[in-house]
Amino acid sequence: MGKAQIGVYGLGTMGSALALNMAEHGFDVAVTNREADWIGPFMTEAGDLAERLDPHDKFQGFVAALERPRIILFMIPSGAPMDEMLEQVTPLLEPGDIVIDGGNADFHDTRRRVGKLSVSRLYHVGLGVSGGEAGARHGPSMMMGGSAEAWARIAPILTAIAARHEGSPCVAHLGPDGAGHFVKTVHNGIEYADMQVIAEIYSLMRNGLALPPAEIGALFESWNGGPLRSYLVEITAKLLTYADPETGHPMIDVIKDAAGQKGTGRWSVIEALRMGQSPSMIEAAVGARSWSSEKDTRQRAEAVLGGAVGAVDASPEVLAEAFLAARILAHAQGFRVLAAASEDYDWSLDFATIARIWRAGCIIRSALLDEIAVAFEGDLPEGQLILDPGLAQTLARCVPALRQVVCSAVHGGHPVPALSAGLAWYDSMRLGHGSANMIQAQRDMFGHHGFERLGQAGVHHGPWWD
Repeated sequence: MGKAQIGVYGLGTMGSALALNMAEHGFDVAVTNREADWIGPFMTEAGDLAERLDPHDKFQGFVAALERPRIILFMIPSGAPMDEMLEQVTPLLEPGDIVIDGGNADFHDTRRRVGKLSVSRLYHVGLGVSGGEAGARHGPSMMMGGSAEAWARIAPILTAIAARHEGSPCVAHLGPDGAGHFVKTVHNGIEYADMQVIAEIYSLMRNGLALPPAEIGALFESWNGGPLRSYLVEITAKLLTYADPETGHPMIDVIKDAAGQKGTGRWSVIEALRMGQSPSMIEAAVGARSWSSEKDTRQRAEAVLGGAVGAVDASPEVLAEAFLAARILAHAQGFRVLAAASEDYDWSLDFATIARIWRAGCIIRSALLDEIAVAFEGDLPEGQLILDPGLAQTLARCVPALRQVVCSAVHGGHPVPALSAGLAWYDSMRLGHGSANMIQAQRDMFGHHGFERLGQAGVHHGPWWD
């Protein structure tokens, strides 16, 4: 093998899958790992692809094996490990070399690193990679943030290995510095909301309609043939048919109901609040995962507060309509966060492009993204997805079902934090008038001369103020 066209550092689940994907597409790839004993098994598992892989147990040899200007993809934990690696690799690089961070990095860190490496005339790229192990191996969705010069260099490789939707690669240069990692963060936030909505719909069918998992799975399978088609609906249908080999019970019943989280959903909420946005469905999903982790507390509370729930007055057809409304609202909130960041950081994000590259390879890929891409390509009123004529028409049809489901769930004691948050946001947005005047009036009264200030502002004092 001659000089490798790209190097991959980090042979964990994602790094090894991406390296094999690149090799399969005809690229020569140098590989290494902090734990050198991982390299041998990886090369063995590579099979015939090993001839395009150049393994190195020494970091200096790995860097020296790359053609210049060099391209190195780091697939390592975000945060301090990446900073430590940059300190190690920078002295070995030359102007024009490209360092790609393919982890779930905080976009603030990415922006800082771009500035730091630019002093040495090095390019730092923040690459959001979605799709899990299968996506990395056979075609992920990738969101690149960095300079146009770096994109021109790495585009041939990323375009070749990306997922494809009707022939179009699901990868794009989205903007400078941290744009790619931020878009990936919001992708994960929408993913949290979508997963929470699915969990709530499942729970209502299981505990409110008394349907067995296999029957619910069949419903999800049927939904995946229509407007709710998505990767998450597809895998939900499959997992609900699995049986635990030890007990014979449905697998879903033997899994502890305490969901973990890696932090990207929480980052979405934090950054949104910093920018004055409130993606309430993502917030609800993050909160639900946090509450779920308190399993012991919840079990004690059940004994004290009671855990009985009532029947739900909603057919599977109504639940499907409510699900579609909730999915539209979750995406609408996510794109509002992207719009706020694009303005704050001067990224000029192309939202139609983002929707298009999410149509395959990533976790939230769904039929809905086709409609969203078309909406952003048109003259979208106020830039708001819920005002797109087509989506607004779907919401007009489906929100009554969402309203019925939320009302019935609340009446029966079923927690539906994401569904109810979506409905409340929709109702708040559709009303040209609301209750915020009361909040503002209360704020005005906090001062020593509250009445005078209200009068000076020309506010009409109703009976409450007299």
